[in-house]
Amino acid sequence: KLFHYVLFSVSKYKIDESHGLSHAMDILTQANTIYEHEQLYYPQLKKDEKIIYVSSILHDMCDKKYMDQDKGLDDINNYLLNLKDNDQYVINNNESNIIKEIVSTMSYSTVKKNGFPELGQYQIAYNIVREADLLCAYDFDRCMIYQMYQKNYSIENAYDDAVKLFDNRMFKHYDDGLFLTQYTQKNYMNYENKAKLRMNHWKRILSK
Repeated sequence: KLFHYVLFSVSKYKIDESHGLSHAMDILTQANTIYEHEQLYYPQLKKDEKIIYVSSILHDMCDKKYMDQDKGLDDINNYLLNLKDNDQYVINNNESNIIKEIVSTMSYSTVKKNGFPELGQYQIAYNIVREADLLCAYDFDRCMIYQMYQKNYSIENAYDDAVKLFDNRMFKHYDDGLFLTQYTQKNYMNYENKAKLRMNHWKRILSK
């Protein structure tokens, strides 16, 4: 049901594939990987598992690049509070409020501007969703795809802009103190190295 909500929102707000269904799937699987690792150290995370997964799937369905963020958050809230499974409501009001807080404060630009929010017992859950999004941002092709959709760039210009973005932003995530979970601190270089390989592969193709 959540993924179909993503499909509905993608169509309604003309969200391109860089922030669409496949990205929601990537974030969910990445968040699950981090969650399973962190739960070994923080067993209390079990009670936040649902919040982590729902936030991961819906995190871009209020993205101000595509819509008014407050309107997107209201739509998410209304949807979640009416979501049922076997005639039982799935999300309560407190959970919906936490989900809204996570998805509205987790973007790179918001964190750089305002810092991390103070979410108390939900802070680790927030970090898991936020860092899943950061790790998925190492997808070099996705960065080029966004540039081509939103700026109508050629593949060459999209590549050049993506390289600049990675050099100025993605490859500085660790030094900027954006990785707080143990999983991400241990594994972020694997994502960086994969991105660099992809960048070099595109460079070879585009030089032909």
